[in-house]
Amino acid sequence: MKPLQSVAMGLVVIVLSAPFHGYDALPDPLGWVLVLMGVSALPVDLTHRGNLLGLAMLAGVVSAVLWVPTVHSGLEDADPSLAWAASLPQIAFTVLLCHALAALATEAGDTRATRWLAFTRSAAIAVGLLPVLVFGAGVDSLELTSYLAAGVVAVLLIWLLFTYSGRPWARATVPSSSTATPPPES
Repeated sequence: MKPLQSVAMGLVVIVLSAPFHGYDALPDPLGWVLVLMGVSALPVDLTHRGNLLGLAMLAGVVSAVLWVPTVHSGLEDADPSLAWAASLPQIAFTVLLCHALAALATEAGDTRATRWLAFTRSAAIAVGLLPVLVFGAGVDSLELTSYLAAGVVAVLLIWLLFTYSGRPWARATVPSSSTATPPPES
């Protein structure tokens, strides 16, 4: 599986929910494992690669704790903004992933990919900050909009990851044939 395909499949598992006796049959920690595998397989010179891995691990740990239904409902019952705060590692990962991939696309001269990834980064920032208005400023009329916008940004990112997974800049770097050791002569 290509690195961005693994990240995209992980995000699909994270975004989808299949309730089963109070639990999610598609556990988000499993999705974060796929994301970690994909990010680990991206080029080693990827900007912020270590930060991406750290944020994915943090988001995976948070999602493992929140997988227990009583913990998640306890956060929602105490204050809905706590559930939003728990999603901050995931939001930060999304923003940083778009930023890092846009930089890779820019280096490769892929201007279309750069523009889409930069747009998605900006949209993820806006979606991440929208709950501040909903919960902090009490603009309840934006609550449904914030959930819909978050879903649209997630679907857009997943689509972009699948679309760009075959691009040379999105694959792990391999030694070129000029630097590889030639086979022994017979």
